[in-house]
Amino acid sequence: HTQAAAGAVGVIKTVMALEHGTAPRTLHADTPSTRVDWTKGAVRLLRSAQEWPDTGRPRRAAVSAFGISGTNAHVVLEQAPAQSVEESAGSANPPVDTPDVPLLLSARTSPALAEQAARTAQFLRSHPETDPAAAGWSLATTRAGHQHRAVVLGPDRAGLLDSLDALAIGTADPALVRGTTADSATGPVFVFPGQGSQWWGMGRELYDSSRVFRATVDDCADALGPYVDWSPVDLLRGEGDDPDVLHRADVVQPALFSTMVALAALWRSLGVEPGAVVG
Repeated sequence: HTQAAAGAVGVIKTVMALEHGTAPRTLHADTPSTRVDWTKGAVRLLRSAQEWPDTGRPRRAAVSAFGISGTNAHVVLEQAPAQSVEESAGSANPPVDTPDVPLLLSARTSPALAEQAARTAQFLRSHPETDPAAAGWSLATTRAGHQHRAVVLGPDRAGLLDSLDALAIGTADPALVRGTTADSATGPVFVFPGQGSQWWGMGRELYDSSRVFRATVDDCADALGPYVDWSPVDLLRGEGDDPDVLHRADVVQPALFSTMVALAALWRSLGVEPGAVVG
């Protein structure tokens, strides 16, 4: 008996049945109870695995758990939508919005970090259809951060695998950074400068290359539109014939605000959440 995890096995079993389209046989039921009239109703014991055909609708199943202490639970599960390899690759809209792909790894100990690097490399090698950007997105946004950390950065699968191998065996690599966090660390601090840090065209490269940065600046431009006769998009991209307009406080302050908000959105889209914000 799985004690406190009772019911979890049933959920896992049902999820796998939904995924693979096969209902597994009922275990330990070779002799059905005589207290149930199995000739009536639609309930049947599965004496053998049974195919769960695709009917054009999602498969659904329910798992019940009845604890001796009085706990009653009933979980309804539904088949996840099918996702093709082309959709998961996401080449048109890569989830990690940078030219190079960062893979963020963390563990409680240094040996565990090396093991995670080896497992990640093995996964990428055994699943060539997986887009490294999608893997980077998952590592950055779905895993807890522990004390021992590392990041590998590369423009392609081969470079990432070389750096992961270096981390796994403990050798140096120019695209690998590793270290430990302080016990009291609560996250990075986003520091945004005030007036005087601006320049003409200061956001051109990020606006043109990052869809997250661009979308946020565009939102700021839409919000400012009814109140000003200029656009932060033009200022950040260096378009127009009057660079001196950035010397006006009523222009530079909203322009800097747009830049800061867009930078914060970009960092957060990569899984970097601030412990504090100053500025």
